Amino acid sequence: MTEYDVINTRAPRLDAPDKATGRAKYIDDLRMPGMLFGALLQSPLPHAKILNIDISEAKRLPGVKSVVTAEDAGSIRYGVSPARYDETMFCKEKVRYVGDEIAAVAAVDLETALKAVSLIKVDYAELPAVFTPEEAMAEGAPVIHEDYPRNLCAEVHQEFGDVEAAFKECDLIRTDTFKNKRQDGAFLEPNGCVADYNHLGYLTLHTSTQVPHYVQRTVAMVMGLPVGKVRVIKPYVGGGFGPKAAANPMELAACLLSMKTGKPVKMNYDRDQVFLFSRGRHQFIHILTTGVKKDGTLMALKNECYLEGGAYASFGIATVYYAGSLLGGPYKLPNMKYDGYRVYTNRPACGAQRGHGGVAARAAWEQQLDVIAEELGMDPIELRLKNMMSAGDVTCNDLNMSSLGMKECIEAVRDGSGWHEKRGKIPKGKGIGMACGFFVSGAGYPIYRSDTYHSTVTVKLSEDGGTVHVYTGSAEIGQGSDTTMAMIAAEALGVPLDHVSISSGDTEFGVDLGAYSSRQTLMTGHATKMAAESVKAQVLEVLSGALDVPKEEMDIKKGRIVFKRGTPDFEPIRTRYIKEHRGWKDQPAGDDLTFREAARIAYLAKGTIVGTGKYRPGELGGKFKGAAVGTSPAYGCSAQVVQVSVDMETGKVTVDRMTDAHDCGFAINRTSVEAQMEGSLSMGLGEAMFEEVKFDDRGRILNANLGEYKIPTALDMPPIDAIIVESNEPNGPFGAKEVGEGAIMPTIPAILNAVYNATGVRIWELPLTPERVYMALKKKKNGA
Repeated sequence: MTEYDVINTRAPRLDAPDKATGRAKYIDDLRMPGMLFGALLQSPLPHAKILNIDISEAKRLPGVKSVVTAEDAGSIRYGVSPARYDETMFCKEKVRYVGDEIAAVAAVDLETALKAVSLIKVDYAELPAVFTPEEAMAEGAPVIHEDYPRNLCAEVHQEFGDVEAAFKECDLIRTDTFKNKRQDGAFLEPNGCVADYNHLGYLTLHTSTQVPHYVQRTVAMVMGLPVGKVRVIKPYVGGGFGPKAAANPMELAACLLSMKTGKPVKMNYDRDQVFLFSRGRHQFIHILTTGVKKDGTLMALKNECYLEGGAYASFGIATVYYAGSLLGGPYKLPNMKYDGYRVYTNRPACGAQRGHGGVAARAAWEQQLDVIAEELGMDPIELRLKNMMSAGDVTCNDLNMSSLGMKECIEAVRDGSGWHEKRGKIPKGKGIGMACGFFVSGAGYPIYRSDTYHSTVTVKLSEDGGTVHVYTGSAEIGQGSDTTMAMIAAEALGVPLDHVSISSGDTEFGVDLGAYSSRQTLMTGHATKMAAESVKAQVLEVLSGALDVPKEEMDIKKGRIVFKRGTPDFEPIRTRYIKEHRGWKDQPAGDDLTFREAARIAYLAKGTIVGTGKYRPGELGGKFKGAAVGTSPAYGCSAQVVQVSVDMETGKVTVDRMTDAHDCGFAINRTSVEAQMEGSLSMGLGEAMFEEVKFDDRGRILNANLGEYKIPTALDMPPIDAIIVESNEPNGPFGAKEVGEGAIMPTIPAILNAVYNATGVRIWELPLTPERVYMALKKKKNGA
């Protein structure tokens, strides 16, 4: 029987009624008096000098209120990492990809704004362009940013242990090359915002974002405003997955137009512009060399990786580090060498997407491990269990496994899928494959160098004592964080969940680094728990004085005061409460003193009861260059078994069943944990089977819509068995850690391994289109 009353249960999401009834307001629902509508002029060329911009005709169009270019915006550079600020609000001297922003218009309606954009005349001198890492790094290639020769945005060179020496001790060394394709976040709600600059000099930006705090800082910097005069509010958001984890040019343009006009300005990307902004998954090319002993002991890994990054850095510096660092676990790997190159090209910038930097690397290595297992004559599960880390282990790159239920995850999917009953015993054309995953529970450091808290939370009691208000800057973007924080607050304070109201996603509520790197349950959860515990202590302290009972002998459970040495006479408190609320119909009764009565007495003694909480990770491992990427207070892990059917005549792959186990430390809301697992599996299935952003030879996207860019629907999803594994993370609130992104890690390699099991053919390039699988089958049939 659980010791908890609220957490570790199945709570319905607090935002579900609003979303189900249409009461939830998204950006597109916002309207303000006098609101103007903005539109962007974007480059039609992938690489060109700007010779002249003529906005005169656009400004003369009736209904146009402002037209702005780089002349108005200035040349303040911004970006994600201060180490690579390479963007400006508008291009001044040249454009670097099809979609680069040149100007913006505010008008009385969208039609007028779009017409005005079409009247802006730009003279270009086209430059040669590069679209692949190979082209961009070639000798004599055109340079996209003058500061970065050979178009190298970032490169990483790390070695832990001695890889070459370890290879000399190996019985088997194998090298394979794996490629994925550039992928889009494909969230349902396109980016949108409303900027509102008032006459007192305060700028409020309502925007569809994952990171109100970071957007606030970028807006303040680019607009030249004090951070305290910029407020960012996140309404309901229709998905993010990473590409909404930084400020975008549209948000900045809306702010500038609002400051120019003194009116609220609304802007939205259409779906085509969402693809142009991109900031989704890079294309990765991994060349992996792994050495093992004949008994399967992993000895060393050499990882050479190239990322096609697009025109700007975005999250790319972190991405290229993650592509190496996360292969340090979950296996005991004593020697690891990594050489990573993130390359500028004349395409939209790539950024962070679910499983930041680690998904393609994991897909490559987990498939290679299966090949090695086969060559050694071992069961793939046996190989993994032999090399598995456990709690207390530290990776060769200093990642500390404070908890790790990896073994339990593998055993759960092995037994839950019927692995031994099916492996090698099902007909040709049907296959079963497995893989493991590993991910951070929040990045250990902010994007900018600072000792700032990763989260601050305030809990305030209503003056009648009946309601607990939680205020947090964290970003609910569909993952269920609001419900999770409400549950943590309720449990920590000792009240039922329906006593808690939560307000989130507003920079006025405190600092929170936002919804990325699977941080919120652990980090915001810590701050929420601390704030609620502070409130509880204050209430019990006042109650102790009123009843002459030591506060250590009292507790709050299920909304009632628990006395450990017998219930004292609390009639004076009840009488006072009832007098305070004459005429109310829900006066307390019964033999128990309620939390509401106690909280009211506390208010009468101290005024409004407020508790605050904060969280910043403690000392994390690693002093080497790049150690900040990959370090985390805790690590989630997962294992997955997938069953597939492959049409041996056409190459069509169908996923028949998925069994997934994830170590989330301790499940706060079991329903949300399972939902996050299922969402990750869906996204991973799409990236394995369908997804690829396609370009023509002029750098233009060919499938910039959800009709041509294929993502899974409910009809593509097989039955899923989601198994929660709990390991009680010591650094997490109530023992909790991540489940948001890590669950995607095993999906792609588990599918690839299952396809091999079904066909005898290895596919080293995504997506698994029927054409690609068919050609591989044909090649094998012809003996090539």
